[in-house]
Amino acid sequence: MPDLDLLRGTLDLLILKALTWGPRHGYAVTSWIRDTTSGELEVEDGALYQALHRLEQRGWLAAEWGLSENNRKAKYYALTPAGRRELKAQVSTWDRYARAVSRVLREA
Repeated sequence: MPDLDLLRGTLDLLILKALTWGPRHGYAVTSWIRDTTSGELEVEDGALYQALHRLEQRGWLAAEWGLSENNRKAKYYALTPAGRRELKAQVSTWDRYARAVSRVLREA
């Protein structure tokens, strides 16, 4: 199956969702997305870190340095209360969008 391109804005939603269960470093975020989609979605490092910084600047993520499971220095990202609200809003918008596109695709 060909690689699926991430639509603009979709990556932000996936990152917010990946952080629902607690702080993760960038590699853990990409691994979660890849594993959860059975490899259908791959996130390039450049796009990931641009998005993480953008979400942090918007106040949806907080970041702090820590040690990874490999005992390496890594920046961990966590949802802020504003990030949780944004995730809820984006999920609602995405659900409406997906239903609308699905209705169009089912038309004869």
